[in-house]
Amino acid sequence: MKIVIKHEISGRIRFSMPKRRFSYEEADRLQYYLLSLDGVEKATVYERSADAVVVYKGDRKELLSKICAFDSDSEHVKALVPESTGRELMAAYKEKLFTKIILHYGCRVFLPSPIRRIKAWIMATKFIYRGLVSLFKNKKLEVSVLDATAITVSLLTGDYETASSVMFLLGVGDLLEEWTHKKSVDDLARSMALKADRVWLKKDGTEVQVPISQIAPGDEISVRVGSIIPLDGTVVLGEALVNQATLTGEGIPVEKKEGAYVYAGTVIEEGDIVLKVEKASGATRYEKIIKMIEDSEQLKSGVESRAEHLADKLVPYTLGGTILAYLITRNVTKALSILMVDFSCALKLSMPVTVLSAMRECQDNHLTVKGGKFLEAIADADTIVFDKTGTLTMATPKVVDVVTFSGNDKDEMLRIAACLEEHYPHSIANAVVAEAAERGLEHNEMHSKVEYVVAHGIASDIDGKKVVIGSWHFVMEDEKCIIPEGEQDKLDSISKQYSRLFLAIGGKLAAVICLEDPLRPEAPDVIKKLHEAGFKNIVMMTGDSKHTAQRVAQDVGVDSYYAEVLPEEKAGFVQQEKAKGHTVIMIGDGINDSPALSEADCGIAISEGSQLARQIADVMISEDDLYKLITLKELSTLLMKRIHFNYRFVVGFNLGLISLGLLGTIAPATSAMLHNGSTIALGLHSMTNLKNETESEEIF
Repeated sequence: MKIVIKHEISGRIRFSMPKRRFSYEEADRLQYYLLSLDGVEKATVYERSADAVVVYKGDRKELLSKICAFDSDSEHVKALVPESTGRELMAAYKEKLFTKIILHYGCRVFLPSPIRRIKAWIMATKFIYRGLVSLFKNKKLEVSVLDATAITVSLLTGDYETASSVMFLLGVGDLLEEWTHKKSVDDLARSMALKADRVWLKKDGTEVQVPISQIAPGDEISVRVGSIIPLDGTVVLGEALVNQATLTGEGIPVEKKEGAYVYAGTVIEEGDIVLKVEKASGATRYEKIIKMIEDSEQLKSGVESRAEHLADKLVPYTLGGTILAYLITRNVTKALSILMVDFSCALKLSMPVTVLSAMRECQDNHLTVKGGKFLEAIADADTIVFDKTGTLTMATPKVVDVVTFSGNDKDEMLRIAACLEEHYPHSIANAVVAEAAERGLEHNEMHSKVEYVVAHGIASDIDGKKVVIGSWHFVMEDEKCIIPEGEQDKLDSISKQYSRLFLAIGGKLAAVICLEDPLRPEAPDVIKKLHEAGFKNIVMMTGDSKHTAQRVAQDVGVDSYYAEVLPEEKAGFVQQEKAKGHTVIMIGDGINDSPALSEADCGIAISEGSQLARQIADVMISEDDLYKLITLKELSTLLMKRIHFNYRFVVGFNLGLISLGLLGTIAPATSAMLHNGSTIALGLHSMTNLKNETESEEIF
């Protein structure tokens, strides 16, 4: 394929394809293909002009070669594109908004006055009907009553221009509100959509990890605790508790046994299953996710809900002020000046747009936020709880030694450990598998069914002997394994600075795998900055040993730490802090963090963590960088600052308009124009990035 380079500077290329324009599908395929290329940091595709802009690092010639190799019809490229990208939705609403503006001003210029008046009365019927329904059917004085009154009075007094302008701006507001809602739902559903690349295929009595694209209907795949069910199917072996919140909104897990149907995108909280695939890749139940979100209130923050209630509560005061002004002044013009100004339009328009803007800006900063209320919780939070492994420490701990007992071979023990751990990927499990691979140790499936005990370890059988691997508590206390005679000193000599993974075979300790889990280099500075940002209590909780926990806690500077804790103890601590009146954030990456993530006012998951943690969390950091927490706190604080500014501006500006109207300084038409114009301006300002806040907001 040929391309034409239109503009180029170092690290940035703008090019076009030999087409007049792209379809939405072609534009999406090109964009996701470009983003998949090594070295590409950002890519934007414009469907109208068939242009694309790429920001990149690395070899220019290699990049151009890969761009020219793009094939829109290839299955590989099609597989890169999510089920919904939002491109068509954005284009549709931009076109609707543009059409509405052109028609409004076009009619004012070209239509004769009598026809414009008839058109105004026809358009008014919709708003009058809404007002009557609210007043007589719902028995409420809501914003729709105020809108209908203002439009009707304007028409009856012959002020058709004012009535038309009010209806136009109300229409724009409705369109922007609908756009806001649909885009929020679409963005959230896309972030929750299934992302599974490889699955465990049962084949010839063993399990083989294969790309999901190779799975066909009728194949049997294994799914274990903490994993997302990647495809629709029927359970043929095992049983599990499945969290179906992504489909039903219900957080209580559902028991699934043989013969039960399970859906792609749901998560196994307990148990293991083998399912027979009914539908191949693509059956992600995207539409059901959309419906679940639309039926829930999780998108709305508290300030959005309060803005809606306040807007409706202000309606009687506006109507009362209009009547009072007329009784005092006996001047219809001055009374109309109050009627044309209400506080509700700006509040109801600007608040959801502000929250959407914050969510979009979070996404731009690699932060997936599943609802406005979670940003509000982060802004208010005073307590933050960190898991240690994979959160404050690197997500890739490294095996530094394998201490064996009873004369066992180090490589053989590591091979067995990797064979078990690869089924339940977590940071420590990944380290064991990586070390085995680095040493060239092949670990074909040699065991029977693998059983996972959350926050403890793994149990299985090899050659008729029970094999367990996990914590000291699980292996030595729960499983009652013993230390081989005469080797206590060897165990005692292992440095306590290492995290230790215990492997026992046939009831005897066979090996201790020593791992070093280095701190994230940014962790101490992030903790310091979080203190500066207003967090009063920063806590670390871990299932690791007291010695390891103490060292990490001292190095990073947390206020307190708890070691050797179980998942329910983490969740219990969060509950206690909330009961004391604190707003709590929980940050974790493992299956054992999921209960605490659910209990917190806002649960935050690290991108490299378990699938269950990412699914349950309210916010996901999609970059391996703790500094994103500072960005998240900053954006949340700026969101609340903008919301408060919007409140002050709406009240201050509209009170000024009412005062000028009562003094007779401005006419009702001017008052309506300034009021509605300021509403649209505030809405547009609310769409801008929060980090571009100007000092002008400080004056209010």
